[in-house]
Amino acid sequence: MRSRRQPSLTLRSTLAFSLVAMLTVAGAGWYLYESMKASVLQRSDNAVLGRLDHFRKLLHYDLTLDKLSSSPQIFQNMLGSEDDIFVIAETGRPPVIQVNPLHATLPSVPAVAHDAIPGSADLRTGMAPSGIPLRAASVLTTSGGREVQLTAAHIMVKEMAMLGEFRQRIYLAVGTAFLLTALLGFVLLRRGLRPLREMAAHATDISPARLHSRMSSDNTPVELQQLSEAYNAMLDRLAEGYQRLNQFSADLAHEIRTPVGSLMGHCQVALRQGRSADEYQALLASNLEELERISRIVESILFLARADDAQAVVQRQPLQVHDELERVTEYFEGLAEERKIRLLISGDATLHADPLLLRRALSNLVANAIRYADPHSDALISVESTEGQCVIVVENQGPALEPSALASLFDRFYRGDASRQHNSDSNGLGLAIVAAIMQLHAGEASVTQPQPGRIRFALHFPAPGSR
Repeated sequence: MRSRRQPSLTLRSTLAFSLVAMLTVAGAGWYLYESMKASVLQRSDNAVLGRLDHFRKLLHYDLTLDKLSSSPQIFQNMLGSEDDIFVIAETGRPPVIQVNPLHATLPSVPAVAHDAIPGSADLRTGMAPSGIPLRAASVLTTSGGREVQLTAAHIMVKEMAMLGEFRQRIYLAVGTAFLLTALLGFVLLRRGLRPLREMAAHATDISPARLHSRMSSDNTPVELQQLSEAYNAMLDRLAEGYQRLNQFSADLAHEIRTPVGSLMGHCQVALRQGRSADEYQALLASNLEELERISRIVESILFLARADDAQAVVQRQPLQVHDELERVTEYFEGLAEERKIRLLISGDATLHADPLLLRRALSNLVANAIRYADPHSDALISVESTEGQCVIVVENQGPALEPSALASLFDRFYRGDASRQHNSDSNGLGLAIVAAIMQLHAGEASVTQPQPGRIRFALHFPAPGSR
């Protein structure tokens, strides 16, 4: 079953930005709406309270209740043409004046004493028949020695219409902000993510024949600079690995072709005419040497392949390095005497390593030193122990090497001079195996030339606590 395809980063980012813009505009609109609503309600309350105060003073000082009841048109002219409510009644009696054009039901409003000043807390909210809210208040006063109750209410028709229009504008602003942000965000994100699309297109065009191609970082944003550099570095590693693989394949074919060709030549010569038993025995012995050489090459290649794939299991255990050095030098003592070379050992340390792998690395270094050291010289094998690592050094006197050759000694199938190339005992993998063993131990193999003709190999093993 195919997995569901996820939406693009551009779409998700556009929707996120648009949502943030919409919420921001909506929040600002809501704040402005509530502020305007509070201001409108405050003005409505002030209008109701101002009207009550005005008519309280008018009835108390200028206009008597009798005159008002005989001429109600005077009061209606004072109210104007608004749909507001105003009721004047003597306490305990029917209203003298009652203006209520919309026949709204007033809420229960407590009357404020005649010697008290009404405030916002004295107002109550009601509802007109059309569903529009109203604000009402009531006060007591005296007119001609009689106690009169004044009730005023304001139906907020204009205010609700204004707030409704403002809400519509807020909705329009929120929708417009969402659409504009989505459109502009999509365009800007498409433009901003162009380097990623270029990188994807570049990666699509990469093939073994185009590993030299690299991404240009000239127009890459700062945020993608590190990714671009890592991408180019990855291509460098791939190109280097591919080149090494090609070189390894060519070297491997060359190394195997030589003994195979020799075997075929010997067999073809032997088959041309009859041979004696001694001649056949010599031929088989020669062929056996070539087969042993092929076997060593195959074994070394298999070991390097396992080391590269991290399949080799390293069985570390405490080892006395001096004992291991003595074991290896005893094995090569006969070969060293043939070439008039002395093997000198110095130093000791305790090392946590795989004994078989350590002996193989030491054997390769010692064999290399004996093979290429000058006759009648000394090969020095020493151990140096520090707080951070244990270093095993194999140093010998031999032909001077160029810096380029020195840097390639640990490459597979590398043989730096004519003597190396014509020495049948060497297949150019010994030092590569040493480097692989050190990699398995999280260490490092190095080679230096302290002076011309003096070659110094060093195995750097990390301390147990620093792994």
